[in-house]
Amino acid sequence: MLKSKPTVVIGASPNSDRYSYKATVSLLQHQQLVYPIGIRSGKINELDIITDKPSLKDIDTVTLYVGPDNQSTWIDYIFSLKPKRIIFNPGTENPEFETLAQSKGIETTIACTLVLLSINQY
Repeated sequence: MLKSKPTVVIGASPNSDRYSYKATVSLLQHQQLVYPIGIRSGKINELDIITDKPSLKDIDTVTLYVGPDNQSTWIDYIFSLKPKRIIFNPGTENPEFETLAQSKGIETTIACTLVLLSINQY
């Protein structure tokens, strides 16, 4: 079993076809503490999608499912969480955001959360 790495999923969707949904389910299956945050309410398995920006402590990872055009409204919030790392999933790559995060001592990874979990590299 993986060590628990409390994870915030930004861009969580109640649509089971979306990768943010699949990643949340996979994180749960890997016994990770998950906070799915999105703009639409709904559920992913037993978890309610959080539609505001709650203050959370001890966050290890933020995994992004919001494209670069919509990330600006999330950046300050993500930094307020003080995560150890941010995973930029395919389609969310943003060199300016990555550089800014790195300047704050946050590790950035361009990868697919689902793949990282499936190969025990999460």
